[in-house]
Amino acid sequence: MTDKSGLTSVQRQFVLHWGEMGARWGINRTVAQVHALLHISEQPLSAETIADSLGVARSNVSTSLRELQGWGIVRAVHVLGDRRVHFESLTDVWELFRTIVDQRKRREIDPTLDMLGKALEKLDRAKPGDRYTRERLQELFEFFETTTELYEELRNLPVGALRSVARMRGKVRKLLAVK
Repeated sequence: MTDKSGLTSVQRQFVLHWGEMGARWGINRTVAQVHALLHISEQPLSAETIADSLGVARSNVSTSLRELQGWGIVRAVHVLGDRRVHFESLTDVWELFRTIVDQRKRREIDPTLDMLGKALEKLDRAKPGDRYTRERLQELFEFFETTTELYEELRNLPVGALRSVARMRGKVRKLLAVK
């Protein structure tokens, strides 16, 4: 059964929940709701349809769509016989996850690695009193560098291989004989 937005109760619940989760992850609630709606839609949707379904301003939808396109998880498509632009989400959840992680790495991890590298260079020329700070920053730098290298290895795996790695969780611990 659908409501006045055209959404079923399960669809509405998912869109609302995804919006809440987005807000917790630092993403604008409406941006996350637009993505959720597109992700569960069988057909590409126009901005007008999205605005009507979510009960938000068309301008808010346009801003959200631009952000989602910037992340690379939503794309514009054309529908035969309709002059309006429609939008669709990536449908493969593994590719969606990979794209989101790529963007977060580019926006958050890469600048942090750059800052830590520059700070360590400055500390190399600094007074001995900064030894403890240098140790802490070096440890952070090495952590981010190592996890980034691990991510790059995983990121370059085909989706099927990535699924296999994910399914091996407990087996890796046994293989490495870690308790």
